[in-house]
Amino acid sequence: MLNIIWVLFFIAAFVAAIFKSFFMGESGVWTELVAATFSSSKNAFTISLNLTGILCLWLGLLKIAEQSGITNLLSKALAPLFRKIMPEVPQGHPAMGSIIMNMAANVLGLDNAATPMGLKAMEQLQELNPKKDTASNAQILFMVLNASAITLIPITILMYRAELGSANPAAVFMPILFATSVSTLVGFLSVAWVQKLNIFNRVILAYLAAFAAFIFLTGWYFNSLPAETRLAVSAEWGNGILFSVIVTFIAAGLIKKLNVYDVFIQGAKEGFEIAVRIIPYLVAMLVAIAVLRSSGVLDLIVLGFGKIFALIGIDTAFVAALPTALLKPLSGSGARAMMIETMQTYGADSFPAFVSCIVQGSTETTFYVLAVYFGAVKITKVRSALPCALLADFAGIVAAVFFAYRFYN
Repeated sequence: MLNIIWVLFFIAAFVAAIFKSFFMGESGVWTELVAATFSSSKNAFTISLNLTGILCLWLGLLKIAEQSGITNLLSKALAPLFRKIMPEVPQGHPAMGSIIMNMAANVLGLDNAATPMGLKAMEQLQELNPKKDTASNAQILFMVLNASAITLIPITILMYRAELGSANPAAVFMPILFATSVSTLVGFLSVAWVQKLNIFNRVILAYLAAFAAFIFLTGWYFNSLPAETRLAVSAEWGNGILFSVIVTFIAAGLIKKLNVYDVFIQGAKEGFEIAVRIIPYLVAMLVAIAVLRSSGVLDLIVLGFGKIFALIGIDTAFVAALPTALLKPLSGSGARAMMIETMQTYGADSFPAFVSCIVQGSTETTFYVLAVYFGAVKITKVRSALPCALLADFAGIVAAVFFAYRFYN
């Protein structure tokens, strides 16, 4: 699947460049494509380099957590649920703790912590995978849940809105919460359907009900705060929890009488190795995305969508936010740039900017997550992971537009 998509990106960019150069008479088309190719390959290396320090830090801390028994405690807490949705992972396996901490970091919007934890989880799941080049059911479910990326506190988006002059940066908080919840639910249900999981099991229903109650109560709490304090409270929550996790890991290691420094170094070495290993996969995906964007194919798609929606009588006020939606599954930095550009062009509190911000917070960057997570363990056959993740993306984007219309004043 990845092979086909990767080739299609280049073919689409090449055809668009020929059309613009020979039929439209535009100059500099090929220069832009080549420049995008080289700059994106350089960016891929830079991303991996910047990720190295974060990977070393968190994999070192995770090694302490693993040897101090924290991951086992976390695994036991959610073992009944994961036994039902990931039956091939043995009870008490370290992968469970890494998976749980990765999801917790995603919920809090702590991207820097979530990625190393996710990579560690994929490596641990790979140890249980009998076909090393093919994604297992557990890896597929884990990847789709990461790609749908339910976000409780979208700190980054709120900060961008504040910096660009929004009168109420936290206005997008509730619609993002609802849109990302829809995305995650659709992603989980699609994988459950493919893998024939019994979602009506009492254990699964109990956890889903508890999760829904937590989302509702947390959303109610933040919505009850004064608008001017929500951003600050969200940031304090996220940073406070993040540092508390670090201190808890170290304290647990000391209680277990570990040499926490040596254990940290062992885990940090693994982080460096993973960072080097993912470079080729990032180069492959980011170059393909860059040439697609540089060729103008995405702009053409947006124009086509606008005409289609107008013809069938659907309000087209949200169409200006579609570049963010189209780039979100492909490139996190590209989608973020489109969101910022939309706010700068139309105003931070305009409807297109409102939609763009909700879309940005509704899902993760599917192709980036897929390339990094599966690339780290050298998986090339992703099976149902990509279509299920893209379905979750689509549901999140549709929900983002719907809730934008419901909430925007």
